[in-house]
Amino acid sequence: MEQRALGRQGLKVAAVGLGCMGMSEFYGAADEAESVATIRRAVELGATFLDTADMYGPFKNEELVGRALRGLRDRVVLATKFGNERAPDGTRVGINGRPEYVRKACDASLRRLGVDRIDLYYQHRVDATVPIEETVGAMAELVQAGKVRWLGMSEAAPATIRRAHKVHPISALQTEYSLWSRDPEDEILPTLRELGIGFVPYSPLGRGFLTGRFRMPSDLPEGDFRRGSPRFQGENFQRNLALVDRVQAMAREKGILPSQLALAWVLAQGKDIAPIPGTTTRKHLEENVAAAAVVLGKEDLARIDEVAPRGAFAGDRYPPQGMATVNR
Repeated sequence: MEQRALGRQGLKVAAVGLGCMGMSEFYGAADEAESVATIRRAVELGATFLDTADMYGPFKNEELVGRALRGLRDRVVLATKFGNERAPDGTRVGINGRPEYVRKACDASLRRLGVDRIDLYYQHRVDATVPIEETVGAMAELVQAGKVRWLGMSEAAPATIRRAHKVHPISALQTEYSLWSRDPEDEILPTLRELGIGFVPYSPLGRGFLTGRFRMPSDLPEGDFRRGSPRFQGENFQRNLALVDRVQAMAREKGILPSQLALAWVLAQGKDIAPIPGTTTRKHLEENVAAAAVVLGKEDLARIDEVAPRGAFAGDRYPPQGMATVNR
């Protein structure tokens, strides 16, 4: 697997990683044994950049990842996140960036993961009530204490990223980016490249939509949070499906899967980009990893822009309450 540098502080990760969120929540039921096998298979295949967060489950996903990595810890770059505070019963408490909470959350994640150090520690969402300098200052203390190696941010606005980077170097910024979510190209990516910060796209397959597996909203499992996503509803769904059909047709011509075409497109956007497609099965993991070998030339990229032009997909990526927490 190709290794890509994120930031200028020495962090190198697999070009294609693994998002573990869906193994514990949000995308319907998952098989724990298969999830553990999928994580271990990812390590075998070189997809050794693993992403989790304390709020997934809540807390259960970190425990799952920790169990799966027993005996394999030194072979992976382990990333987790704090800031979306939840109670043990799943109740959402709110976004918390207070320094005392940063320290408490890190210690709790270390215990659940069963490790003595987190490789990449992200602020999951920016707390608008706490100066970013205070939050990142507490994160920097974790680096100094040896509990964290590199710092990251998620869904932060350019101005916030700049302020944070002055307190302590930020190695990676995570946000949604795919053929159907290209907003980061406006200001986020230019800011990251100016500052020398790597980019970690989550949902690079459009939350599964770009795979072509969903033909109608009812195809989504019961309890799947995507049922409440504007992009998966009504006219938006139909408009987006028509675009995905065009992506599928191009993938068939190239003899690859739509998911592989979509991932290869993300990978082609820069060597400072390392996507973390999520999956719960070894089969889909293997398909995603194979995308790293797909080479798209200038003509391919130009044609993708024609069949799925920027801004063509319909609907916000989150409901209003979710959109209020991003890019701030």
